Amino acid sequence: MLFNSLDFALFFVVVFACYWMLQRRLFWQNALLLSSSYFFYACWDWKFLFLLVFSTLLDYFSGILIERSTHKKTRLFWLWLSIGCNLGFLGFFKYYNFFIASFQELLSNFGLHASTWTLQIILPVGISFYTFHGLSYVIDVYKKRIIAERNFVDYGLFVSYFPLLVAGPIERATHLLPQLKQKRTFDYQKGVDGLRQILWGLFKKIVIADNCAIYANEIFNNSNHYSGSTLVMGALFFTFQIYGDFSGYSDIALGTSRLLGIELLKNFSFPYFSRDIAEFWRRWHISLSSWFKDYVYIPLGGSQGGKWSQIKNTFIVFLLSGFWHGANWTFIAWGFLNALYFLPLLLLNKNRNHIEIVAKNRVFPNGKELFQICCTFGLTVFAWIFFRANNLEHAFDYIKGIFSSKLFSLPEVRPSNVIVLILFFISIEWFGRKNNYALENFALSWSASFRWGFYIILLISLFIMGSKAQEFIYFQF
Repeated sequence: MLFNSLDFALFFVVVFACYWMLQRRLFWQNALLLSSSYFFYACWDWKFLFLLVFSTLLDYFSGILIERSTHKKTRLFWLWLSIGCNLGFLGFFKYYNFFIASFQELLSNFGLHASTWTLQIILPVGISFYTFHGLSYVIDVYKKRIIAERNFVDYGLFVSYFPLLVAGPIERATHLLPQLKQKRTFDYQKGVDGLRQILWGLFKKIVIADNCAIYANEIFNNSNHYSGSTLVMGALFFTFQIYGDFSGYSDIALGTSRLLGIELLKNFSFPYFSRDIAEFWRRWHISLSSWFKDYVYIPLGGSQGGKWSQIKNTFIVFLLSGFWHGANWTFIAWGFLNALYFLPLLLLNKNRNHIEIVAKNRVFPNGKELFQICCTFGLTVFAWIFFRANNLEHAFDYIKGIFSSKLFSLPEVRPSNVIVLILFFISIEWFGRKNNYALENFALSWSASFRWGFYIILLISLFIMGSKAQEFIYFQF
């Protein structure tokens, strides 16, 4: 059941109506959301619903047993049992064939041939996201940052809340659970704001991402037949595809949840306007970056040790981030490349230089800022080639093709309508960069007729530019 489908629209209308009819009964509101979330997940593949429920039960009881235990060894036992089982399921479903194939290839390099089993494993949708929900919860209970949740309905909803279940944001128990335990009443202004964010998310996905995907797929899948300039266009199309796709999903998730009176963590903050890679990673997939910082980087020592320790920890986090995205060496290469980008900033202590938005209190950036944005964007586009390529050989051939044939010629693929849409999209994002999402305050100062005209144009574009509902990229992670 895709966010950008009629099925989801009908599903949400029913849930929304029933939910607010129960607004004075908190337990039944949460029970409705939990059952709706399980139904939502079962629509993908009902067999994997049992895995989600098992993971939820494991962490629920592990949290209680960790809190009850007075001996450190007992607490550690339940902590590592939960971590081991969760990572074991994630490793089996997501990485089993990758490790087997890599081991077989390693042996073949030494002239050895091993008979190994590979399985036709289907990756459970959302497993990387709900696994991280559970891991952060049991770690926080063990560290005594939170108390263990006794209400299974509330805890189950924290793990499997349908707006964030299949592609995030990766929530924290410290942020979401308190909201689930508070009575919620419908707020008209928040509802309107939620609809506005959903509209912008759908525009990003259907109009920008899905149309960019047509040309990105064509160029990447036939990269041997195109000139260097066309391959650059392919990388650019994918750059806007993945941003429109993933941030569009996040906007729909946050807007949908706001209609239910629940605020989710912000996941994107205009990353393509970043002035260096450190700023980019503070603005891209924020919930994942902060998760790795809090549960990997800081426990490893963070920035407390010397430079070598900081470099080591930084590379570990980026490599794990790449590996989290998928069982392919291309993702590890993508993580490694971003770590290399980050290294000069770390060595020069400039990784915290750009905290505020670019061109704050100004309409346009100055020359230096524009140069920094273009350089950071260029590095990001180059790294996305590894993310999109089928394998490392494909990535290196693609890069070789960029610099080997007609780099400065006119691209063979240059759809003017999509390029105009991208420029329009960038403009709206730029003028809305001060806000939580681009349309939050955009056009509010206009007269009602002009403002609604603008919204109607966006709605019409969804129907004109969207042929059929296409899956979100991050569903595969």
